[in-house]
Order: sequence, then C-alpha cells, then structure tokens
Amino acid sequence: MKILLIEDDKRLTVLISKVLTAEGFQVDVATSGDEGVEIAMCKAYDAAIVDWMLPGRDGPAVCQAIRSAHLPMGLLMLTARSQVEDRVAGLYSGADDYLTKPFSFDELIARLYALGRRLKGESSNPFELRIGNLVLDLHSHTARRGSRILDLTRTEWNLLECLMRHPNQTLSRQFLLDYVWSYAAEVQPSMVDVYISYLRAKLRITDMKDPIQTKRGFGYFLDVKNA
Repeated sequence: MKILLIEDDKRLTVLISKVLTAEGFQVDVATSGDEGVEIAMCKAYDAAIVDWMLPGRDGPAVCQAIRSAHLPMGLLMLTARSQVEDRVAGLYSGADDYLTKPFSFDELIARLYALGRRLKGESSNPFELRIGNLVLDLHSHTARRGSRILDLTRTEWNLLECLMRHPNQTLSRQFLLDYVWSYAAEVQPSMVDVYISYLRAKLRITDMKDPIQTKRGFGYFLDVKNA
C-alpha cells in the first residue's frame, strides 16, 4: 500500500515511517496540512494518515479538501483528542477511521489494512471502486452495474461514490449532504432524498435488488449483498 503520512511531529513521523516501511508499505511524508493536500493532488495513494493538529490547514480541513477533490484514498485521522464530539467531527470532515494517541503500531497497521480492504472492495485497481456488480472508474468517471453503463449526473455520481466508500454503513442525510454538495449552505437535507430517488431509478435493473437501503430515522446505506 502507498501511504501519505501528514504529521508535523518529527519524532513520531520517523517512528511511523520506519514501522510502516518495515511492514512493506511505501510512505511519503508531509509536515503541514497545505503540503499534504498538494502532494495528495499529485500522486495516487491507497490511504493517508492525517494528524488533527497541523501547521496551516488542520486535519479536518485536509480531509475536506481531499474529499472535495474526490481523490481515491482512505483517510485515517490521528489525534490526541478523545471526546466523542471530536471523533464525530473528524468523521464528518471526511475521515474513514479514527485513531487516538497514544496508539500501538500493531493497531495502526491493522487499521490501514482494514481500510484498504474496505475501500477497494473487490478491485485491486486503485482508481476503481467495486462493490458487487457496481463499478466506478474514478479515472474516466464512468459507472456501471453489471454490464449496463449508468448515465449519472455529477451529483448522482458523487452520491453513489460516497455510499460505495462506506458499504453497509448507515450515512445520515447531513453526512451525505456535506460530502456530495461540499457544505453548500443553501442546499436543504431533503435534497438528499430527491437524489437518492433519482439514483435508485438509474440503478434499477430487472432481476437485481435495490442496493440502496433506508434505515428510517437514520439515513441510507449501500447493502453489499444486494449490490
């Protein structure tokens, strides 16, 4: 796996890099939020480890920038903050997982492997998301279900991408709104329901079940067994 480590603590950076390299990971390092975003935009990574407290952009802002650019990588937030509201804020900013300092390197490695498996689904192509019969080509921005090419708008594409990056996880309307519409204040949460309906219609194929499920009062999730 190719990992981008965005961390300004020099001692911790050396330790993490040494441990991950010994494990067989390829590691690039950025020491500020702005540098981390710049590097992420130029190279393909499987995942980024993002410290919360960084010079320039902080960790949540880095995650937001990477998610807004729809870069195909997992994001692991690394921080000393342990309150529930901090963890929630980190996840809402776009992080896929959260690890609190101090941590064991064994757990860090295990979380990176789990993150890589979850985000890649069944594909070994870093520019492809594949969940069951659903495939998103992140390079050409084409989507298909089985052999059918899906004619998706940009908003529908972003919505499906978000659901596929979090398979079997119930995502609230606010989470989907923030991810898909990039925190546009004028967009109402009810718009999520409208576009879920549009997306379901385009995913509808004879003899295939609806892969998008509703958890009433909580949100929506992509049901892997129906994908």
